[in-house]
Amino acid sequence: MYTQNEMQWVSALSTRPSLESALKEVIEQADRLLEGPADLGLIFISSAFASEYSRLMPLLKELLPIPALIGCGAGGVIGANRGGLTEEVEGSPAISLSLARLPGVNVRTFHVEAEQMPDLDSPPDTWVDLLGVPAQEEPQFIILADPFSSKINDFLQGLDYAYPGAPKVGGLAGGDGTRTTALFCNYELYREGTVGVALSGNIVLETIVAQGCRPIGRPYRVTEGERNILLKIEEQTDDPGFGGTGRSPLEALRELVQTLSEEDQELAQHSLFVGVVSDEFKLVLEPGDFLVRNLLGVDPRVGAIAIGDRVRLGQRIQFHLRDARTSAEDLEMLLERYQRAIEDRGTSSAGALMFSCLGRGEGLYGEPNFDSRLFGQYLNNIPLSGFFCNGEIGPVGGNTFLHGYTSVFAICRQNS
Repeated sequence: MYTQNEMQWVSALSTRPSLESALKEVIEQADRLLEGPADLGLIFISSAFASEYSRLMPLLKELLPIPALIGCGAGGVIGANRGGLTEEVEGSPAISLSLARLPGVNVRTFHVEAEQMPDLDSPPDTWVDLLGVPAQEEPQFIILADPFSSKINDFLQGLDYAYPGAPKVGGLAGGDGTRTTALFCNYELYREGTVGVALSGNIVLETIVAQGCRPIGRPYRVTEGERNILLKIEEQTDDPGFGGTGRSPLEALRELVQTLSEEDQELAQHSLFVGVVSDEFKLVLEPGDFLVRNLLGVDPRVGAIAIGDRVRLGQRIQFHLRDARTSAEDLEMLLERYQRAIEDRGTSSAGALMFSCLGRGEGLYGEPNFDSRLFGQYLNNIPLSGFFCNGEIGPVGGNTFLHGYTSVFAICRQNS
């Protein structure tokens, strides 16, 4: 039994092919589990229902009026079935609904179009005015965005500027392979921009960002670069003051690949990434210290490499590989670390959200429900819901980034 002042989250999932039947099932299931009225709802609906997105909000408003609601269309959804087991449903009709009772928590939803966003040179107050969320309340954010129109990187940079240190998690709405996007906020359907909720007061939102990569070789330092192009790098040594003209990154990469096992050489042909060190002051680097970015292409003429981020002189990088085993080990390491931390604190969590890349799931692991099942092994009895994204939002090294091939978890508990 939950007391009146205790936070409660519930998760429900339906795989019925009829929109009305699926919606009624998740509402009935969630209502049965939640002890008292909900303060917040999160709904994720698979792109198999894309032609019926416009019908969802009127139906939901009639069946489940709640004061704050956000959600989106998705390539797949995650939630708890009638038996209480978490399922990841990919490529077939499904609806996931989470309801939360949040005593002592301020809940503010928002929808922002790209044209409304302040210039990145604007003061922090302009972002605060846009969202209507005072910075002194120390809000924590759940963000859902359209992949095509939201200017999400600018949005995240602006939020980090206005609300430094505040957790920000979420994902880009999935689709059916077209530009048909659905974002939901307080029973309204939006096709563009960003929706979200700011939570402040008696709540703590903790994050796990599993990028699923392992470093290979040694770190390098950028000695020459332009925009997102690595032109020269030099191998890092124990001397923090080393310097030089550097060498071609493509040449360094070719030499590195020759030292790898046959299995890793094969993996490097299609699953090679670049990790950018997130904390320049940290000397001994671990897997979680990198912001992993795509390797976009090479120029054999000059030996340059293009990556999915801007590069800076003096920045440290390291090449990475990704496969199913590495992704599993990375997530397990992070979950184990988080489990130890909460045991040391003696705290318990009420609910969690999972934002996972469309490139993970069964396509990566060859079996369903892998990431969510691993989460449950370390953090059991925590209701989990979420969706498969076109990009995942989560913090690394104190700043918020848009990721790929990542699973981001947001774990909520009371502050007291």
